[in-house]
Amino acid sequence: MSARHLGHTSTRRKPMKIGLIGVGSIGSTLAKRLPTKGHDVKVANSRGPETLDKDLLSTGAQAVTAEEAATDVDALILSIPLKAMPNLAPLIQALPEETAVIDTSNYYPKRDDAIEAIENGQVESEWVVEQLGGRSIVKAWNAVGAEVLAEEDRQPGDPQRVAIPVAADDARAKDIAFTLVNDSGLDPVDAGSLADSWRQQPGAPVYGTRLAAAEIPGALEVAQRDRLPRRRDLTFDIVMDRLDDPTLTIDAAFMTRLARALYL
Repeated sequence: MSARHLGHTSTRRKPMKIGLIGVGSIGSTLAKRLPTKGHDVKVANSRGPETLDKDLLSTGAQAVTAEEAATDVDALILSIPLKAMPNLAPLIQALPEETAVIDTSNYYPKRDDAIEAIENGQVESEWVVEQLGGRSIVKAWNAVGAEVLAEEDRQPGDPQRVAIPVAADDARAKDIAFTLVNDSGLDPVDAGSLADSWRQQPGAPVYGTRLAAAEIPGALEVAQRDRLPRRRDLTFDIVMDRLDDPTLTIDAAFMTRLARALYL
């Protein structure tokens, strides 16, 4: 990984038109936060706009269908389980070339079922590109804990601001993602191409460890690809075991401590 991959400054101006499909732990925070930064946000889920929680719309996001979320937008954020990506292929392939597609998902085979190609070593993001008919994507927000994203909304320059890696092959789409990550309250750091995005997958030193921008390049550099699956699955097992104990809690602080203990 060369040093040229480790710095990037967005030149985009806001506001932008944003579509968001999926309102899980990451998507719900983005649905509420991005409108407060001036963006026009449309939100969709798999069950229809009438089923969306009104709290998600409290800052100005509009409840729409998935088709409407993907219409006339500068960026479409996909915050859905990895295994559901093939279902969106027709929708994504119909998008204009200039629309940035941003994926926040992660692969957890014990949660989502095993995907043979990824089990055999394919990079998660490259598998997603294949499922979407070859459409290029940006990988962002996948390496931050959902609770951390929900709690953190610091201004640029704040020394305690959390940073996350952003990987993409398309410079324009990456530029858009940088603006949106910044507006979500985090510092974006260029993590290079999608081929390198394994460095921000679950089990990697940058994943969930709540690092500052200056720490991200070093964490990306020391990632060891063959160790990621074992560390990812160990984390999953620990969390599941803890959930079985009613005397214990799982919060942002615990998840950060666990990630730091296992990955750094």
